[in-house]
Amino acid sequence: MKNLIGEDWFESSDGSYIDVINPATSEFIDTVPNSTVVDVDHAVKVALSAQKKWAAMSIQERGKILMKFAQLCEERKDELATVLCKETGKPITEALAEVSNLQISVPGFVERAKHLYGTSIPAGTEAGQEKTIQITVQEPLGVVACIIPFNFPCDLFGQKVPSALIMGNAVIVKPSTANPLTITMLVGYLLEAGVPAGVAQVVHGVGEVVGQALAAHPDVHLVSLTGSTEAGIETMKTASQNLTHVMLELGGNDAFILCEDGDLNLAIQEAIQGRLYNAGQVCCASKRFLIHNSLRQKFIDGVVEKIRNLKVGNPLDTNTQMGCLISKQAAIHVEEQVQLTIKEGATVVYGGRRNGAFFEPTVLDNVKPDMEVAKDMEIFGPVISVIGFNNIEEAIEIANQSSFGLCGNVITKNMKTAFYVANRLEVGAAIINGSSFYRSFEMPFGGWKKSGIGNEGILTTLKEMSRTKTIVLKNILK
Repeated sequence: MKNLIGEDWFESSDGSYIDVINPATSEFIDTVPNSTVVDVDHAVKVALSAQKKWAAMSIQERGKILMKFAQLCEERKDELATVLCKETGKPITEALAEVSNLQISVPGFVERAKHLYGTSIPAGTEAGQEKTIQITVQEPLGVVACIIPFNFPCDLFGQKVPSALIMGNAVIVKPSTANPLTITMLVGYLLEAGVPAGVAQVVHGVGEVVGQALAAHPDVHLVSLTGSTEAGIETMKTASQNLTHVMLELGGNDAFILCEDGDLNLAIQEAIQGRLYNAGQVCCASKRFLIHNSLRQKFIDGVVEKIRNLKVGNPLDTNTQMGCLISKQAAIHVEEQVQLTIKEGATVVYGGRRNGAFFEPTVLDNVKPDMEVAKDMEIFGPVISVIGFNNIEEAIEIANQSSFGLCGNVITKNMKTAFYVANRLEVGAAIINGSSFYRSFEMPFGGWKKSGIGNEGILTTLKEMSRTKTIVLKNILK
């Protein structure tokens, strides 16, 4: 596949390209351009010109086009899911669910935009303003760069791109180099649905070049990035040179707290779903399992029993419950992190072995609060690290010692305890009686501390994707 700039498909300006490989089989799938700064500049100039025409259209007109796009995605969901499965290594059932989520995100943002009413400040609210009325409106930012990670490309496309477009912006999408094909297909569908050429574009390439060039460009007005904390910090530094707005959804090391009175069966079920989905490659996955010592062994035994019966294998098999990681190198990195944790004193209860890009579901016990994994070492893979605790204050202290603050959860039958913990956790979302792996399209999703800046979600994103203007009717009243 190629870069989509305007209405044409281009190779990179220097002819270089990147191979896209099926991580489960190591088979070659396709290539994409390894774009240059010249390619980025070309795309931005085209977007800047095309955006004015798009912004002049009404929200109703833009909404009809986006709903046509959603219809195309629904009609072609099997094809999209198959491509996503092959290039990502996630089970076909998960891929199909992710593609289907576009039927939630696109209509959600379209309908929200239709009801994003301005505010009226009545005359006389403030002394000296008795004859003046003030009203607010939302206007487009201009060109929005959407930098999308590998783990949930369709979901994150659905969060960033429709919200930017419905508010009258042009978008330049930069997919991950590991699995860029499904995203490229989606951008093509936008043009097919009626989005004008240049309003939706895709530029491929490595983040250090393409992502940073987008962040540095003076005619890019917002960079919406989901990725690592390191990438977010670098992007924010670059964007600051032009005071470019950023939305950053970054790393996490979420704490899962099971209290002494918690439902053990529920905890085991939520732990499996909340940690092993997408082979553990989830920003808001539960990663540090803080289990009351009275339940720790029973919890471990129950989790291991579930894992033993988990079907891991060919992602295209509809019976497969867990696939591989995004690449062999990603699996090697998880393996190294597990070995480091063992060296620090943890013990492997189950798993711990790698086969190519596949990494076994793994349970580590005897993890102590001073170990790296208990603080800031985010393992982006199917590893359940168990930390025992004796009282709730101890659990909260361990949970909050991380520099990350994306999500967290508590499982307890006592609602006073539940809300006490939820209010004490230093996170953007606290889930009661469920794992931290929870993200509805409606909710404001964003982290505290080094987990990000800004909030994505139907409730909040449209304000982030627009500018507020106040129109003053000075002395309009007699």
